[in-house]
Amino acid sequence: MKKLISGILASLFLLSLPCSALALEDDSVSAPSAVLMETTTGKVVFEKNPHERRPCASITKVMTLLLVFEAIDGGKLSLDDTITASEHAASMGGSDIWLEPGEEMSADDMIKATVVASANDAAVALAEKISGSEEAFVAQMNTRAAELGMNDTEFKNCNGLDEEGHLTSAYDVALMSRELMKHEQIFDYTSIWLDNLRGGETQIVNTNKLLKTYNGITGLKTGTTDDAGCCMAASAQRDGVNMLSVVLGCATGKERFADAAALLDYGFANYSVKELTAPSDIPAELPLKNGMAKSVAIECEVNGGVLVGKGSEEEITSEITVPDELEAPVEAGQCVGKLTFTAADETLEFDITAAETVEKASFGSVLAYTLSALLKL
Repeated sequence: MKKLISGILASLFLLSLPCSALALEDDSVSAPSAVLMETTTGKVVFEKNPHERRPCASITKVMTLLLVFEAIDGGKLSLDDTITASEHAASMGGSDIWLEPGEEMSADDMIKATVVASANDAAVALAEKISGSEEAFVAQMNTRAAELGMNDTEFKNCNGLDEEGHLTSAYDVALMSRELMKHEQIFDYTSIWLDNLRGGETQIVNTNKLLKTYNGITGLKTGTTDDAGCCMAASAQRDGVNMLSVVLGCATGKERFADAAALLDYGFANYSVKELTAPSDIPAELPLKNGMAKSVAIECEVNGGVLVGKGSEEEITSEITVPDELEAPVEAGQCVGKLTFTAADETLEFDITAAETVEKASFGSVLAYTLSALLKL
């Protein structure tokens, strides 16, 4: 039998937009497709044709960079690794750093070129380094997209050059951008305005003009082709709130930056994030049956937040669900209960786990324990 321990957190917090807040209408955003997401919680607070499948130009490189940083985390790639440009990589058109076949450059510089200059040739060179060929890398991109729930997406290349069937959606761009932003090292690159490659011979300038004009901007990626129009995934942070605006298909670069900034402004003006903390009434231990100890210590790691609207208050409730008694043996890290936070229609759940291992009592274990205790006398 389980017992339900209920508690209400002492602090109240804001959940819905105030009636006085101005809603952001679809026609306020010129882009035919757009999404605004708070990335700490993953909650979408504005959308306009979010699942319309469209080309996204160089925003494709968000997925390329995600796989690059996952390869770095997995030990498959180092920033110091030397990458040699193939003839295929060097043949890319559009934005590039004019790689020559056989030219060598560090992975760090290739990433910098991909992020800052949106270099198509550098993106392909990175893809070939990780997977052996662009084709194999693109297959990996599509696999990762499926894992992230990007149901509107099919990648045909790793850099975003126009190609039939190379499509995504504003919602899917938000999903992969949020995942990339979990790799905080990306911001070392997206925050660069001006830099050099080849020992100073090649100057690169960031394609994200919001770096110079928007308060709190942190990235992320722009893209422009004939088929895609002007696109952008723009990330910014203010007062612990992380907003990401995605706009696809703008007619001009000016409209792209204006739309992205307007969405970010709307998010910061109307929302904040309330960090969750474990309630004080979580028991420190639970009774244990047939174990080498009478109880086992438990713990719960709470590391989330709830997106709240500025202007009206509502309470958050917490519920602790644990059994009356546990049965030995118990392993450290074993899930023994749940902590659930509820705020209006939103629910977040965390595991309550055993903090230690306790063996099942047996004749041998009891004898060994007794002998050990006697030897200490």
